[in-house]
Amino acid sequence: MTATTHHGIREAIRARIVAGEWQLGELIPGEVEFAEEFGCARTTVNRALQALAEEGIVERKRKGGTRVRPLPSPQAQFRIPVIREQVESRGQEYGHRIVLRELRDPPDEMRTRLQIGSGQKAAYMESLHLAGSHPFAFERRWVSLDTVPGFAEADLSELSANEWLIRTVPFSRGEVGLTATSADPRLAAMLQAEPGEALFTMDRTTWFEDRAVTATTLYYARGYRLEFGI
Repeated sequence: MTATTHHGIREAIRARIVAGEWQLGELIPGEVEFAEEFGCARTTVNRALQALAEEGIVERKRKGGTRVRPLPSPQAQFRIPVIREQVESRGQEYGHRIVLRELRDPPDEMRTRLQIGSGQKAAYMESLHLAGSHPFAFERRWVSLDTVPGFAEADLSELSANEWLIRTVPFSRGEVGLTATSADPRLAAMLQAEPGEALFTMDRTTWFEDRAVTATTLYYARGYRLEFGI
């Protein structure tokens, strides 16, 4: 995919937003500037920016330019934790490893949860988050490609899916469930736990307006403590 097609330009601008080149709410260059930079027609840039606006990444106003979409007020009140920050706040080095990444048919329960039609695939990932050389959390994540089409090709070598989605996709509401899960053999192996050990588990689903974004289950290693202000 080249940066002279509207698809390529869309992904190039998205990558720069994810990298933090422009802050939330900040005005980004206009169609003329981008057309000169990418060496393409202004209409091509317009299509790319319009696609990003439809995904909720930017917002466009006549005579007001294009801005990185600011956080909606519900997100200002409920902040999804960045796992890297949680680890680094403890004075440990963060790392992550993708265990599995593929497009697959969601089970019926997940298809309903993410509002995915019959026959449509979703992105599925399993990731291990590390604190130093020790496991911190094991993550199972489904992502709706209707809401976040760019996730399928997102470069997650540096940013975890957790951080990429937080930086890329605004959300307007979320649901969180907390429970304890008995470690099966695979979870025990991933988190260096004993089979049958109780693992602190967080189940979370987020939406952007009326569209589901992602459904995530996080299983935390022994000793995890959830802390938040009220």
